[in-house]
Amino acid sequence: MDDRLFKAAMGKFATGVTVVLTKWENDNHGMTANAFMSVSLEPKLIVVSIANKARMKPIIEQSGNYSVNILATGHEELSMHFAGQKELAHVDFSEFAGIPAIKGAIATIACDVHDTVVQGDHTLFFGKVRDVLVTDREPLVYYEGKYKKI
Repeated sequence: MDDRLFKAAMGKFATGVTVVLTKWENDNHGMTANAFMSVSLEPKLIVVSIANKARMKPIIEQSGNYSVNILATGHEELSMHFAGQKELAHVDFSEFAGIPAIKGAIATIACDVHDTVVQGDHTLFFGKVRDVLVTDREPLVYYEGKYKKI
């Protein structure tokens, strides 16, 4: 099976869009990710999958914490910015539970790195949830390489 076919199959799974953020050496760092899920209710754990070659991997390892910000409809430019596809002059950050967050996200999950597991060319970062913030907006959805509205 070639890589394009595998990517096409994975693109058939509609996902929400998140931005993973952390602070290191007085700067906010982030990346767009759709490989995110909840893992456990007791203790409250989530996981994000980050490529081993991604610049965020060592930053999260060093900071020891991160937030997952679930983006809302209208956040397409933020998603593209943190995916390295578009440069924004300014990003309006907030702080939640001591971790950088995206203002207007439909949910923000602040957590501490609980464990990591390397699988293939990615590392799974399990986060122990510190706190959550939820708002009432429509989600940004990604399907077949494009943003969609539900």
